[in-house]
Amino acid sequence: MWKSDAGAGTFGAALGAGIGLALLPLPWWAGLLAAAAATGLSLWSAVPFAAGGRDPGWVCMDETAGTLLALIGLGGLPWLAALIVARVFDIVKIAPGVRRAEGLPGSVGVTADDLVSGAYGLGVGWLLVAAGL
Repeated sequence: MWKSDAGAGTFGAALGAGIGLALLPLPWWAGLLAAAAATGLSLWSAVPFAAGGRDPGWVCMDETAGTLLALIGLGGLPWLAALIVARVFDIVKIAPGVRRAEGLPGSVGVTADDLVSGAYGLGVGWLLVAAGL
């Protein structure tokens, strides 16, 4: 966004969270459509900057896509937990599959680690929903 890695990922995640908040009153599939659109935008927008398998930190649409994936159909505490889990897993890359997804070529690798992190967040959120929280 501003050709600096400082906080760009957090900005992208915050954008996803803001969109996720706006989608709360809508059916779950609206969140799914938003996540799919953000994923497509991420794959497209990262192409010119992902040369040599690099993930340019200042391109932040991937974080938006991962965050939107994490929030599909959630509200309240599960929404917040999913947001936190997705962001932490994207930053530390310790969960199975996140680092491997990042190693995929081009814009797919730029986007995939955020989607895998978002899937973990979504799973945690839905586990909390199933637990009645």
